[in-house]
Amino acid sequence: MRGTLAKDPYNIVITGVGGQGNVMASRVLSDMLVRAGFKVTIGETFGMSQRGGSVMSHIRVSPETVWSPQIPKGGADLIVALEPLEAIRVLAGYGNPSVKVLVNMRPIYPVGVITGEDQYPSAETIRKTITALAAAARFLAATDEAVKLGNPILGNIVMIGAVAGLGVLPIDRGLFETVIREGMPAERAVANLRAFAIGEAAVA
Repeated sequence: MRGTLAKDPYNIVITGVGGQGNVMASRVLSDMLVRAGFKVTIGETFGMSQRGGSVMSHIRVSPETVWSPQIPKGGADLIVALEPLEAIRVLAGYGNPSVKVLVNMRPIYPVGVITGEDQYPSAETIRKTITALAAAARFLAATDEAVKLGNPILGNIVMIGAVAGLGVLPIDRGLFETVIREGMPAERAVANLRAFAIGEAAVA
């Protein structure tokens, strides 16, 4: 099912904080792309703590070539942010005038904000900043939708559905269903399929 990519390699960053399912999201998306006939390399970086620290996955997709796992600075084509402030951080390092961004707008407050030492930017400020730095940006209530499904971590799958809905990659619900049904029990797969459909519809 190999389709076409806007460029070779096509560089994707999935970012969030520990505990949001960042690594699973990157593995699911990569598995879909491999099944679509592409060569995919993944590089991952983790913050100071597994839960609450920054987590970033680099995914490089090519029709023919295995690239190094690290995306060059300023080299992202698509940024998928499971947490809004992480979107800004990644844009600062890997953004460029043509980058597209998907953002889950549910914040996870760092310790400094919780203790009152730091301030978390308002949703309006985050939207304005990201919109100014990106060629296109879409803002989703992925965690809110996941909570309605009974599991907030499904926000990561809502975001993968949104990636499919953007149409920038040759992936679809059929590929996702194949990957997810092979990787988990049937009862869990149903909720994941619903989450994917919600994300896909949100950007259609």
